Amino acid sequence: MWITLFITTTLCFSMSRAGDFCENVLKECRDSDPSWIGCYEDRIMTCKPRGRSMTGIKQLKVDSLQEVDVRPTFEHRVHIPSAALQESIGNVPEVDALVVASVINSSYFKLSPPQRSRTPQIHRRNGKVFRDSAVCVRAGNRAVENLSQPITLTFKHNKEVESGTCVFWKETSAKDGTGYWSNEGCDTNYTAHEFICSCNHLSFFAVLVNPGISVTKADANKLNYITYIGSGLSAPFALISLFIYIYLHRRHPEKSISLHMQLTVAMFCLHLTFLLSSLLAQLLKEKEDSSSCLVLGLVLHWSLLATMTWSALEGFHLYLLLIRVFNIYVRRYLLKLSLIGWGFPTLVAAVCGISRVYGKYTLKYSNSNLTQHMCWMSNESEQKLLVVSYITTVAFPFLVVVFNACMLGLVVFKMWELRRGDRSFGSSSDWKKINKERKKRLWKDCVTVLGLSCVLGLPWGLASTTYVSLAGIYIFTVLNSLQGLFIFLWSVAMAWSKSQPENNSSIRDSSSQKMMTTSFNSRN
Repeated sequence: MWITLFITTTLCFSMSRAGDFCENVLKECRDSDPSWIGCYEDRIMTCKPRGRSMTGIKQLKVDSLQEVDVRPTFEHRVHIPSAALQESIGNVPEVDALVVASVINSSYFKLSPPQRSRTPQIHRRNGKVFRDSAVCVRAGNRAVENLSQPITLTFKHNKEVESGTCVFWKETSAKDGTGYWSNEGCDTNYTAHEFICSCNHLSFFAVLVNPGISVTKADANKLNYITYIGSGLSAPFALISLFIYIYLHRRHPEKSISLHMQLTVAMFCLHLTFLLSSLLAQLLKEKEDSSSCLVLGLVLHWSLLATMTWSALEGFHLYLLLIRVFNIYVRRYLLKLSLIGWGFPTLVAAVCGISRVYGKYTLKYSNSNLTQHMCWMSNESEQKLLVVSYITTVAFPFLVVVFNACMLGLVVFKMWELRRGDRSFGSSSDWKKINKERKKRLWKDCVTVLGLSCVLGLPWGLASTTYVSLAGIYIFTVLNSLQGLFIFLWSVAMAWSKSQPENNSSIRDSSSQKMMTTSFNSRN
């Protein structure tokens, strides 16, 4: 009987002590109370790790007058200054402080819906928790907040994300376990391999990142096919468009057509060089580079800059036509535009070439191990690549797209004014004929706006959609790889409009026709 009683007592004691292990605390707190945060913070200070080598949690008893570093995992590090330790024990001298740092899965945190109240959640931040990991930091037996010397948390990364925001978990007043991630009291620093968070309190901490778009191998192959086929079509169609513009310029020597010719040349060079640079990069070995790749990278960069510059000059030309209608004579106008359109890209490409920026470039798709090679700017000079690519392929195109978008909006406004002032069909009694003509004009106006969008380079503005969804990548790839085809359609539309008889009132008075044929009356 005594043996049975002893065994039963031992088993009951063992079962009662099982919950004291740290690995069981989170589950037991979540099972007992939806608002498990307070339970977890209290019990994590008294639980016992199962073995010294247990990962994900570290308990240390340290001198409160000394700062401490805690590593719950290899990827996480917490530095707590002595001021925080002293505050956690009530500033009692010569007393040790218990410090605990643990890493838990962020899926346990239940987000609350955004609230509309007198005290809005202005510090609330949304995003994906980096690697689904949150770090709980506790010290002593008192709340630690508003520190003059912040604690520092380090989250290691492998460059799979470009930026992040340090946040902590803040519970709502509903007491139902819901809350949100807030950046109040936390500052974020980003290095090549680490997120560094500096926060003025102790809590549950994490890093929010924008979720990257996963590109599978099948999607990458499809995008490559679209790009190569689109550029393969754009190059010859751009060349055909150039001949059409030359023919139109001989019959109608207008400055607008001259600008279209320059833009078409730049676009032809862009698509042709892109195909050649991609082909050469594929033929080169993994770490092999060549002078030919350097030259093609330079020409590709020059072509891109020339295309964007001439798109900006097209927008500037529209500005002069639509705003400065009178007194718009500019001496040697085309020569000055040519100096800018070809001179600026040449200068930038020459400086970059002297700085040895160009070479073999390897594009890495986000959230995958897929790569794509091309002759562009070499990956070997990361600092130069970052500065040059940001200025010439991000900032400059952004300014061009914004400016030209404003010009296109001005065109739409002018077309609306012309349409509103048009009373050519006001006296007609045939309502069906009036409605048919209006639909026909609306269709022409839409085609005009779409054509001008391509001439002004607005499809480049869709680059922002590539950070949103995979569909955005497809849309951007299709529209920009087929720019040469769109320019060809625009040239055909211009040739057709020029071939129409002048005495056709429906064509002569059309607002879209006015926009397509408007040009300087002044000579070069």
